[in-house]
Amino acid sequence: MTRYIVRRLLQAIPLMFFISLVLFVMMRNMGDPLATMGGRTMTRSEDRARLTRQLGLDKPIIVQYVYWLIGNDWTKIDMDGNGVAETPGTRKGILRGDFGLSLVNRKSAMQVIMERLPNTLILMLTAEVVIITGSLLIGIYAALRQYSFTDNLVTTLSFIGYSMPIFFVALGLMYIFSVNFKAWGLPYLPTVGMFDPQIGKTFWQTVWHMILPVITIALTSFAANSRYVRSTMLEALSQDYIRTARSKGLPRRSIVFVHALKNASLPIITVVGLDLPFLLGGAIVTERIFAWPGMGRLFLDHVSRGDTPVVMGILMLIAISVIAFQIITDIVYAWLDPRIRYN
Repeated sequence: MTRYIVRRLLQAIPLMFFISLVLFVMMRNMGDPLATMGGRTMTRSEDRARLTRQLGLDKPIIVQYVYWLIGNDWTKIDMDGNGVAETPGTRKGILRGDFGLSLVNRKSAMQVIMERLPNTLILMLTAEVVIITGSLLIGIYAALRQYSFTDNLVTTLSFIGYSMPIFFVALGLMYIFSVNFKAWGLPYLPTVGMFDPQIGKTFWQTVWHMILPVITIALTSFAANSRYVRSTMLEALSQDYIRTARSKGLPRRSIVFVHALKNASLPIITVVGLDLPFLLGGAIVTERIFAWPGMGRLFLDHVSRGDTPVVMGILMLIAISVIAFQIITDIVYAWLDPRIRYN
């Protein structure tokens, strides 16, 4: 197993270089970074030539990529109403964890990301726990009652939930549990932010504000995941070892949750292993609608303002986490199924 992990890590190195190069070229060609320098006003024409030279934008794109990787001497640029303030400095490059300065607020791009990452993890990890738990319960229940009224009802609701766009679900939940509940004089759920500014950021305030975003993310994921659990459980329950366990008189609970679920969980782990890395990116639409200060909202805001350092930092974190979770998924495979060996 150790040799397998080392080999996968070595294979990941050229893959990460290729991914970073593709992302870097795409970001350089998606807009003009000098248009506003992350601000709200246009860059003055007399500053454009100097900024082009100082930021290295006058060099070939492969040279810009190398500078982005290993760092270079640079000039810190602060835009203000009087022009451009310059301070000499050195950027270490992303190979040493330096993604550069944000064009929006002139702070370290990694610092900007780390300020929002905990908020996204609070929301997305909670949503993932709800999704996994609910999908397992619904999928197992539907599999044990195949073609019953409950199974058909779950199937119908799953297809309806899968076909609805997430912004429609979010707005619908806001209309019911916030607007209507308030009009009816019932306790209503908040629709924006992480806490009430008049109360402050407390544990229960965060939980209270997190209910609608979590339900929105979970409802759109229950549909696909519960159907996946149902199909894998049906396949496992039809195997010979399940009939043998039943013939031995084992309790139904032990047959379902020990023998069937353990073997049916391998394909499910693949789905979960692919979902987890993207938790870092946040839920762009959900965070935008509910004004949740997370990574998804950060990504959308800084893409629209051409903030390459922050956007590249977010994309590279997601790429690294995808590779890492693929390796972790393979390890969990071998742990759950002793027949799997990596040589």
